[in-house]
Parts: sequence; C-alpha cells; structure tokens
Amino acid sequence: MRSNRAKTRAGVSMAATLPMIAGALALGIPAAHADGPARNALTGTRPLWATANADKGAAADSARVNARVYLAGRDAAGLAAYAKAVSDPASPLYGKHLSAKQAQARFGATKAQVSAVKSWLKSAGLTVTGVTAHYVSVSGDVAAAEKAFGTQLHNYAKGKHTYRAPAKSASAPASLKGAVLTVSGLDNAPHKSDHDEQLPPPDAVFKNAGPFSSYYGSKTASSLPSAYGHKIPYAIQGYTGKQLRPAYGAGTYTGKHVRIAITDAYASPTIAYDAGSYAKKHGDAAWKTGQLHQVLPADYTRTEECGASGWYGEETLDVEAVHAVAPNADVTYVGAASCYDDDLLDSLSKIVDNHLADIVSNSWGDVEGNQTPDLAAAYDQVFQFGAVQGIGFYFSSGDDGDQVAASGVKQVDTPANSAWVTAVGGTSLAVGKGDKYQWETGWGTQKANLSADGKSWDAFPGAFTSGAGGGTSKTVPQPYYQQGIVPKKLATANNKAGNRVVPDIAAIADPNTGFLVGQTQTFPDGTQRYSEYRIGGTSLAAPVIAAVQALAQEARGGKAIGFANPSIYQRYGKKGVFHDVTDNPTGSGLAVARTDFVNGLDASGGLATSVRSLGKDSSLHAVKGYDDVTGVGSPANGYVQSYKGH
Repeated sequence: MRSNRAKTRAGVSMAATLPMIAGALALGIPAAHADGPARNALTGTRPLWATANADKGAAADSARVNARVYLAGRDAAGLAAYAKAVSDPASPLYGKHLSAKQAQARFGATKAQVSAVKSWLKSAGLTVTGVTAHYVSVSGDVAAAEKAFGTQLHNYAKGKHTYRAPAKSASAPASLKGAVLTVSGLDNAPHKSDHDEQLPPPDAVFKNAGPFSSYYGSKTASSLPSAYGHKIPYAIQGYTGKQLRPAYGAGTYTGKHVRIAITDAYASPTIAYDAGSYAKKHGDAAWKTGQLHQVLPADYTRTEECGASGWYGEETLDVEAVHAVAPNADVTYVGAASCYDDDLLDSLSKIVDNHLADIVSNSWGDVEGNQTPDLAAAYDQVFQFGAVQGIGFYFSSGDDGDQVAASGVKQVDTPANSAWVTAVGGTSLAVGKGDKYQWETGWGTQKANLSADGKSWDAFPGAFTSGAGGGTSKTVPQPYYQQGIVPKKLATANNKAGNRVVPDIAAIADPNTGFLVGQTQTFPDGTQRYSEYRIGGTSLAAPVIAAVQALAQEARGGKAIGFANPSIYQRYGKKGVFHDVTDNPTGSGLAVARTDFVNGLDASGGLATSVRSLGKDSSLHAVKGYDDVTGVGSPANGYVQSYKGH
C-alpha cells in the first residue's frame, strides 16, 4: 500500500532548484528590496501550478493560513556532506554514525536561531502554535502571512478546483542568516499520501477464491484455455515466511537485536492479536513480550478523508511481512495522525529524533508531480539526519508502473524519488516445491477475462492493470552512487545532465504471487473476526527488503548499515549477490489463472476467471543489468552474507 497526495500536479523539471549534495535545501539568495531590508528567497515555495494563466486574483486578507517554517539548522551543507560520507563505503568516515543528540548538537538549529525565527513570525502578526527540532508552526490570516513571507497569496485554478498559493517565491529576512530551510502551507492544495497495495482489504471482509497453487506451478489450470502456448498454473494462495526466507537468502539469520520501524497513517486496533495469530498459524516465531511496539499520536485527524480503516491493512501487511522474514527483529510501528505530508513527516522525525530504529519501512507515497520543492526539502533533511545516525529509509516505488494509465503523465513516485532513500521496486516471484527459488520477473500485470464459452481469453493478453513503479525523476539530479551503473539512456531521459532513476532494489510485489496476510475484518453479519487473504504491491516489497536488511545488519555483527544505497550499488555485479531479474526468465511467456469472488466474499455473487500475464509493466521493462522495474535486482543467496565482516 502506498500513499497519494492529490494527484493533479504535472511533473516539471526542477533540477536546478534541487541540487543533490544539498538534498534539495532551498537556502535562498540575498536580494535587496527598495521597500525594505534584504531578504533570502526560499526557492521552490511557489508551486508550479500557480501560473499567470491560472491566477484568479488575490486571496481574502482574512482567510486563515496554517504554515510550517522548517529550520535549516547551523550547517545544512555540512549535514548533507556528512550524510554522504558516513554512508559511502569508499569514505574514511563510513559507518562513523552520530547519536541523535550528537547530530542535533552538530547540525540542528540553535536556540538563538529558533528565537530569531519566532520573533520574526510574531512581529508579522502570526501566532506560533508549535516548536520542534525541525520547524516552527504558525497560524494567522493571509495579511500576516504575506507580511512575513514577502509575497502575495492568490487563488489559482488547479484542475477542477481553486487553491491558494504564493504569487512569487516566499522569502525570509536576510538577518536570519540562512536559519530558514523552507516554508510549507502557504499553498492549501492537498498534500497527502496513499498506501499502495493490490487487493486492498476493504472495511468489510475480503477473501480470495480458489483454486490456488500452494507453491508456484503446484496446481495447473488444465480445464482453462492455454496462454503463451501452454497450460498455466493457478495463482498462489499466498506465500509465507517459510517460502520467502530461503528465496532471499536468509540462511540462519533472524534479525536478532536489530530494530525496524514501520510508518503508516493511523493504527489498527487489532494488530497485536492479528500478528500473533498469523505467526502461530504459519510457523513463524512467536512474538516475544515487548517485541512489537506502537508510537501513536495523541489524536487522529482527517479520518474520513484519508480512509483511516483502509490503512489498517497496510500496517498489518507491513508488520506480518517484516516478522515473517526477520522473526527476531524488534518492530516499532509509528502511526501518523493523518495521511497528510505534515503528519507523515512528524512520524519520520520521531524515529530520527529518538533513534527508534536503524531500518525504516514506508509503504506510502504519491506521484512526483504532486510533490513540491518545499516538502522535498523537508523530507530530505529528515533523511539526512537519519543517515548521519545510521538510519536507512526504504520506500515502495508505487503500483502503477510508469503512472501514465493512473495519472496521465509518465513519472515516478515520491518520496521514493529522493536521492536519500532506498526505493524498492517489485517482482513476480516463483517459489517451487521444497521452498526452492525458481525465478522472478519484473512485476507488471495484463489481465484478460475468460470468454463466455470458456474456450478462450478475451483480447488476450488484455489491458495493463498494475505494476511496479519506476522510471526517471524529473526533479532530482542523478546521485553519485548510480553513476556508471544506471544506463545513460535511463538517467538522461528527462535531463542531459542525468537524473535519479527509480528503483534501487526489488522484491516480491505481484499480488498473483503475493503474500498471505491475516487481519480482523467485519463480516456481513456484523461480527469481527480474524480472516486471511492474499495481497501484494510494492507495499509488500518494502517491508520484505527492510527485513532482509535486518538480516544483513545481523550478519554485519549488529553494526548499522544506515543509508544503504551506496553499499547496495557497490555490491552490484558481484557474483551471487543479486538475482538479475528479467521480464521473461523462462523464454516461453508467463501467466497465471485466477478465480475471484465477484462480491469479494463468497460464490453467492458469482465467480470471475481471468488470466494474468507476468512481466508486462506498462512502458517499463526488466532487462539484464540495472533496470527501472527492479533496480539492481532482488537479494540472492549471497546478499546477506556479503555484509558479514563489512
């Protein structure tokens, strides 16, 4: 599952405003004004949709503004530089992580900076509503916000809606000496995220219909039409940890003494019961007392707008998948107050400020075109603070392939596009008899329904339905660790200088070869009880990779891997470390047959039979070497072992 901020902004290149080494820090350039003292422009605070053609005039002075002024800290450039050095195996500073307290003392905002920022905001007529290590939140009317940030706020047409935004980039007084990183909230378009899962659990019960394969190919659909010239197997009932661990080279490692955090919005009220029941039923190690923790906000907001109960299944998937692959890892679930960026950022900040874990799984995001530079800067700063402490962030790459079918624009997802996170793509996984790894394809599904006479598949292979997100960023320059590995054709797709390409690594995501999840659901008679269903999406891939990283950290003697991309790319090409995933590994065309309950519960509403082709991801292709569906590939038997002693 993943998150989705409002899906209407078109992606436009902002590479010049988002230098990689600064991690998108918009520190601004001093400029003198005839009507006042010099100010520093906060680059990227005017959204790209706030154009002259869309301008509907000035916003009412009395309208309310709620904003966050993010603090640059005492050495923003030094933070980015140290985050890079401490994560790079080729650097003499590699692995020399700081504690949370040390990181704040070295790079965080000083008391004097915070005091100066508060005084500036108050003098403009804004009310300070909160202060954290990362930002000062304020509220007030439009007139006060315009005075504080040196720009008028206008109304702009955006799609079918009208939203408020700055008429020019906001600015801060030069006297603050670069203390302000950026400001968010001056535009009031929705900035929210979605969980990305395939076959999402609705509020009511959801079940899969059979027949099933218990392992790939165990049950052939002999009575159904052939596909690609041969009979095809039924879809997997749902893999479990017993099958996934050997597929990704777990060996004897279990994640012992490693801490994993999971972030989503809201919190499932039955997670402890569900996770315990699932582990017991499927042979996973029993949860120990104190092994699963929750860090939750005092209050939740926007529960209807965000579909709060729909996030329960995301948390359940993430927790159960992590435990299935790394059964002895300590797991902390950090729930956000809503699906909006500000609240999700708060959850990430809690992990960093209190060093709650070394590995953070995040199965949410949105399309890059909905991201704004102000929020990109705020996210990157948190990721950099994490990197200097040895904390790595893993984000699912999305479930809509190149996004053309879903958003109308070819683009990647965010925050997976950040140069400071590990973007996790998706595969279709074949685990055979005896839990033996057979092959993987890039996850991409085309669906064709069974004809009325049952003798053929209508319009085979059918239309694209879902697939691993990937591609080339329009806004983030190419990070150094991708240079020389990512093909030039991909890197330069949107910019001759080269941009970030997503993903970095991949794991099981296809719901047709998916994971079995157990969750308390509501049945038609109103009762709530534990039930199981198969699920997929890069929302599955992210926690699986997070769990594999826990195994690798254990193999490393417990030393934190931290921001993993430099070490992942360093291992690229080494024998036995990665499965080089391609779209058609058998050379004969791959598909599975699937039968679904029309009503999602039982056969009373009828059955729907379809063929699902594998390795058909929109315009994206899994090919030999690095690709924009699976990155460097999936972890092979030698991956975890490659961290031993390193």
